Amino acid sequence: MAVLALGVFAVGTGEFVLAGLLPMLVEAFEISVAGAGQIVTVFALTCAVSAPVLTALTAVWRRRTVLVMATVIYLLGAVGTALAGSYGQILAAQIVAAAGVGLFIPNASVTAATLVAPRLQGRAIALVVTGFTAAVAFGAPIGTALGGLLDWRATMWFTAALAVIGLVGVWVLVPEHLHVPSAGGLRAQLRPLGDRRVLLLLVTTLVAFTAVFVPYTYIGVIYAPATGGSGVALAVLMLTGGIAGAVGNLAAGFLTDRLGGARVVTIALSWLTAGLLVVPLAVGHFGAALAVVGFYVVGAFAITTPQQHRLIGLRPDATPIVISLNQSVLYLAIAMSGLVGGAGIELLGSRYVSLVAAALALLALGASLCAQRLMRPTSASGAGV
Repeated sequence: MAVLALGVFAVGTGEFVLAGLLPMLVEAFEISVAGAGQIVTVFALTCAVSAPVLTALTAVWRRRTVLVMATVIYLLGAVGTALAGSYGQILAAQIVAAAGVGLFIPNASVTAATLVAPRLQGRAIALVVTGFTAAVAFGAPIGTALGGLLDWRATMWFTAALAVIGLVGVWVLVPEHLHVPSAGGLRAQLRPLGDRRVLLLLVTTLVAFTAVFVPYTYIGVIYAPATGGSGVALAVLMLTGGIAGAVGNLAAGFLTDRLGGARVVTIALSWLTAGLLVVPLAVGHFGAALAVVGFYVVGAFAITTPQQHRLIGLRPDATPIVISLNQSVLYLAIAMSGLVGGAGIELLGSRYVSLVAAALALLALGASLCAQRLMRPTSASGAGV
């Protein structure tokens, strides 16, 4: 299980470090901030599309083969980015890297859930998702610091090195003959969208993570008064949020096994909303910013595990499908966060853009409760699903 988390950490670092590299790319290739931001958008959209498509194409493969191939694809993209000589080459290389990420992360979660008893699935998924939060907590700040000390290419070589370590770990430690039930081709992959309960859970993920990533995407802008434009201060802020996110995710895993996914999502979204509402009061002081970021990120990263657990419990016959769809929607949310956050900053200013995110978190809570209500008549455990 730990090796799956390591793999997620490796590929996730390459994704989240992009936000810290954007100023360097603007300078290196003489492009606009908006143009540099499109790298993040293209990466996220590629992940969103590749997760269900590549999962369908590899549905009957052994899990180790799928995970190894995904890591190799990501590694090729990371190396291609490090060697890129133009903005267009970076975009092309990041599309390749994103395809690997889109295939790896949902299959890592499915593999983890397959390796344990049903009563431990929440904790297993949480351990894998910890790699995702660790990428935010440690990988992205380290990569950003490397870029500042050396250059952005050094950061991409760092992410490539992490991918090599993850590749070796998956090859050695994931059981060779492990399979998960195949759900068929792409049409079958999309069939769960006809289930209103699945659709509402995916809407919950979409809106919730748009709320989560609005303040993350624009963290440097929002907290510029607190950090004074210091890259080191910003890295500390990101590190604090990442550590808090890891704590929230692990806690969510244990609570999901005890309380059920629906209740944990309700708690997490309520927590997130409360934290986002007080962000405007903390943007001018670094200590206050650390405290507020540490608070609301606990709720932000406590959403993923119970959402995946709910989907597995709802459609155990289509576990790989619903997990890949959920991951696709999460990446679509990352792409949307840039657009929504940018519009919010234009409308309200960077100090108050978190209020837009808070409104989205409330909408996500409403969608989650609606899904819970629909699930109640057909679920033996009711709200605990």
